[in-house]
Amino acid sequence: MAYQVTLIPGDGIGPEVSDAARRVLDATGLGIAWDVREAGLTALESQGDVLPGETLASLKRNKVGLKGPMTTPIGSGFRSVNVGLRQALGLYANLRPGKSLAGVQSVFHDIDLVVIRENLEGMYTGIEFDAGTTEAAEVIDAINERSATKIGPSAAISIKVITPENSRRIVEYAFAYARANGRRQVTAVHKANIMKFADGLFLREAQAVAERYPDIAFNDRIVDNMCMQLMQKPQDYDVLVMPNLYGDILSDLVAGMVGGLGVAPSGNIGPDGAVFEAIHGSAPSHAGKNEANPTAMILSGALMLRHLGEREAAERVEGAVAEVIAAGRDVTYDLRPDRDPRKAAGTTGMTEAIVAAMGS
Repeated sequence: MAYQVTLIPGDGIGPEVSDAARRVLDATGLGIAWDVREAGLTALESQGDVLPGETLASLKRNKVGLKGPMTTPIGSGFRSVNVGLRQALGLYANLRPGKSLAGVQSVFHDIDLVVIRENLEGMYTGIEFDAGTTEAAEVIDAINERSATKIGPSAAISIKVITPENSRRIVEYAFAYARANGRRQVTAVHKANIMKFADGLFLREAQAVAERYPDIAFNDRIVDNMCMQLMQKPQDYDVLVMPNLYGDILSDLVAGMVGGLGVAPSGNIGPDGAVFEAIHGSAPSHAGKNEANPTAMILSGALMLRHLGEREAAERVEGAVAEVIAAGRDVTYDLRPDRDPRKAAGTTGMTEAIVAAMGS
């Protein structure tokens, strides 16, 4: 029986890299029935909404999706598609592996890290009050009545929310992931030395969860120190779990360590569904030129296969991608040491090479 998967091609280079991922995943022979839906600029133009109800309905029905990069229009009234999907589908865990690939230019080598980011709270709850508004003044007055540290009347306010339930859930996800994937250690990343109540709560929940996983080593690091540690001795770390804002920053840092967002897959997982995506931009200036690197999208598809329990197929995809990039012939210009587009393969050429490598 075929897997029912919602495919959101996106815009800009999205349709090209999405088609590449689709071709590679179809070459596994698993049998995937693609339910193609719109979101982003294409949906805004055709349906008047960047995240149409029918797209959400498809994801809720199929419980798994693959999403290409897309643009959120700049201006009032347009919601972020990524945030909208996470909130509507309860996708609380952002999974961001970073693994070195031979042939990808990077200062670092032999990196194998996993960043697990809480997706739904922290600094990204959207509870904000703009400077000079009546609402901000009311919040400032209420805080000043209760706090020894006073806030000036011209301040803008963003509220950080950390709950024990969501902290526990994301740390449990990290430990379960580590155990299921043969990882050796989980590190909780925080700023509990300064934010003693919010991050202190996250750290206490992480410590409590760690006690239930005696087979997995556990430690914790303050977020700024964690950044330095990753630059100095990344081999000492394995799975990193953290609140939303820190995860947003560290996941891009780890992506940079393995060569950039063009080779970095991502998944957003919840109790009732999951959406996998390339997290690089839609790069509209490169659209339609057959030059976009499809690696991140294809590897996100491999993450999706792992989520579906198809580990062997995922490993075939990942192995073929690694083989083609290591050979260095049939790759897009950004993966070449000379970055010469005249000597590079296009998006389709690289995709064909990966499909061929899967059959070898």
